[in-house]
Amino acid sequence: MKKMGRLLSLLLVLLVLTGCGNLGSSAFSAHSSGSKTPKVRTTGVSKSGQYNTILQNGKYRVSPIAGVTANNNNTNGSNQSSFENGLLELSKQQFSTDKYYFQEGNLISAPTAQKWLARKSDQNPQGLNPADNGQSDPEKREPLYLQQLLEQNFYTKTDDGYKLAGITVGLSLNQVDYYTKEKFGSTFETKIDAEKRQAEGQKMAEQIVKYLRKQRQGADVPILVGLYKNNVNDSLVGGDFFSSGVSDRGQDRIGSWKNVSQRNQVLPLINGEKAISGNDSEDFGNFKNDIESYFPNLSGVTAQVHYQEGNLQRMSITITTQFYGAAQISSFTQFVQDEANKYLPQQPAVEIRIQTVQEMQALITKDVNSKQYNSHVLAAY
Repeated sequence: MKKMGRLLSLLLVLLVLTGCGNLGSSAFSAHSSGSKTPKVRTTGVSKSGQYNTILQNGKYRVSPIAGVTANNNNTNGSNQSSFENGLLELSKQQFSTDKYYFQEGNLISAPTAQKWLARKSDQNPQGLNPADNGQSDPEKREPLYLQQLLEQNFYTKTDDGYKLAGITVGLSLNQVDYYTKEKFGSTFETKIDAEKRQAEGQKMAEQIVKYLRKQRQGADVPILVGLYKNNVNDSLVGGDFFSSGVSDRGQDRIGSWKNVSQRNQVLPLINGEKAISGNDSEDFGNFKNDIESYFPNLSGVTAQVHYQEGNLQRMSITITTQFYGAAQISSFTQFVQDEANKYLPQQPAVEIRIQTVQEMQALITKDVNSKQYNSHVLAAY
């Protein structure tokens, strides 16, 4: 299951970014010296609103700080994808997909990120998380605020190749800091106040901007910083961005901060939770009930919904089945597609995964503000 989940996550990232990678310099030629063979190429854009991604030497290269975290106590796997996708959406507002090319960030090295994520101490003066005050009580100890970092680079095309023209950095901040008092011991929680989390995040962001300005590549480009709130471990959805700021070209500080409105929710609602949108919740409920009435042999129908500025942007639905016959899967996929067209809202991007607990069986998708659904049944021989 873990292997399948990782493969599916990679597939979704590729669909969103149309490729990834990183570069070792701020400017580079599209052709290698003395040769007509392309040294750098782009992936091309599969649909509007997505970045054309740069590949160097045709290779997929991951940012050196990808996956580097302060600790392993935060076990909500949805936080990672929400952090990455949410930061990319923020970047699109600052760096237009029509003008800029995407590349995973490489100005922040893994050793630097590890030092920042660790606690400040005599041995680690670069630590952005506060020094340990020696307390173990949840109300008295100094929590870890910063959980993870993410960097994205954006390039423009010039006559000589591609030039770094913008940087985005995301700071993933804890809503709850999970910790143990002893190795392999019980897990305890320190809750972090929203005002304190924002103040600490903004202070850390200013230090990161100063660091990037000292790098040759980052000295004279706009830097966007987004602050993200990790969701708690027992939630079925990831967190959301709550604040962003921009350091204009050549400036070593962030000019001003603004609030960011992103919210995630799982449908159907449980434990008396209030819907972000009653209409969207009702539409999904009708869709779910209709499917289950025609195909009762289902293990579950759930949705994750993502809102920006109060508007539904994405709906990701998972339908878990208990049948394996090829004809049954094919007919069920067609039925689900018809019901989606009938009940689900038109404006968001929609993704419907049909799967068993072991494997994915079919995928149904729709773009933003489109009525056209596309489906694909996975076949094996």
